[in-house]
Amino acid sequence: MSETTLIRDLTQGSPMKQLLSFSWPFMLANLLQQAYNIADMVIVGQFLGTTGLSAASAGGELATFFLLFAVGLCGAGQIIISQHIGAGKQERVSGTVGTMATFLFLVGAVFMVLALLTCDWLIQLIQVPQEAVAYAHDYCFIYYLGMIPVFGYNVVCSILRGMGDSRRPFVFVAVAAVTNIILDLIFVGPLDMGCFGAALATVLSQTLSFVIALVFLFRNRRNLGFDFRPASLRPDRRELSAMLKLGLPLGLQNAAIIASMLVITRFINAYGVVASAATAVGNKLMHLATICTAALSTAGNSVIAQNFAARKQDRVSVTVGCILIISIVFCAILSLGFTLFPEEVFALFDRNPEVLAMSRLYVPICALNMLGTATRSAAMALINGTGNSRLSFITGLIDGIAARIGFSLVFGFVLNMGVQGFWLGNALAGLVYGVVGVFYYSSGKWKTRRLLV
Repeated sequence: MSETTLIRDLTQGSPMKQLLSFSWPFMLANLLQQAYNIADMVIVGQFLGTTGLSAASAGGELATFFLLFAVGLCGAGQIIISQHIGAGKQERVSGTVGTMATFLFLVGAVFMVLALLTCDWLIQLIQVPQEAVAYAHDYCFIYYLGMIPVFGYNVVCSILRGMGDSRRPFVFVAVAAVTNIILDLIFVGPLDMGCFGAALATVLSQTLSFVIALVFLFRNRRNLGFDFRPASLRPDRRELSAMLKLGLPLGLQNAAIIASMLVITRFINAYGVVASAATAVGNKLMHLATICTAALSTAGNSVIAQNFAARKQDRVSVTVGCILIISIVFCAILSLGFTLFPEEVFALFDRNPEVLAMSRLYVPICALNMLGTATRSAAMALINGTGNSRLSFITGLIDGIAARIGFSLVFGFVLNMGVQGFWLGNALAGLVYGVVGVFYYSSGKWKTRRLLV
């Protein structure tokens, strides 16, 4: 990336080197992100016990439901920017930036109001254990109030990622991570603010990061090619149409997956606070895998989008293969570590003997989840990077609705496996994306797709 532009050409040089050099800041950013997410859980679990852990997990899942829809739209903007750059149409980037900023701000405002109005209903819907309801309400209410800057933070990072800049988003995440952990320790510890404090720490830290990111973009507006004038914020019809064409399926896909997980959470919560807390710990373990896999998928979106737009199909194939190999190795190492020390890992979050007793039941589930996470990253990068919104949407529905809920009902209720059955159904559904990705790549149909704009 030159000193006079924020744009980075990902169509030259070794595909493996480009992928690794572009993705490592994402990996560090995800590491920090998971560090402060885990810090939330550890601090809440140590200060508030099993009940607080269950509530924070439920509150976090409900908050994520709205955020992931916006992440889909941001991801679409990132891919469109990358395709413009790969096709040599840098002058189109400004229109995408202005469209993303205005549209996502409006979406954030609507979602904030909607989330606040439905907060109590959503908590009842997923059957949060009664003793954890008050904590869960506190967490959700504060998080929803801070939804607009959280959305804004994702918009800024997506713009930079689309241009091939992965270093600055890492810096912004680092600011949020350090701030969040410090505020967590203060709010949940000495100030005894409970889950309210944990959510407030998250919102304040991401707001600070958003402000810093926005100042950076403004100071580099010439290099960005966006002047921040009101006229430039007017949505461009072509760019908005393309963003919605890809972003709505991505957002709905994310929403379908998280909605299905909320349904499963409802089933598990019916078994009590211990089952809820154990599931929360298991989910956090799976999030660790995304430190690598999500980084590779996010980086892969831009690398594949640029090379696809430049019609360098061999580089697309090599990039997909690199993502798959690295993801599998990383997830295998994590799975082995948990298999050897399940109780020790669970004890980091909750020392309740009943929760620790469930850790060994999670060992085979963890291995399946890791396999699904690894294969998903390569498949998503290929499908999204080539702009196949229809396939992305259909796969998301199969994964999120048909497979995830269907398998969970079969194993949990029909086969009477209880909590472990719901875990198993959720893990098997995670393999759907990898299977679809194999067929899509093998068909070769991705090679003949048109650009989004």
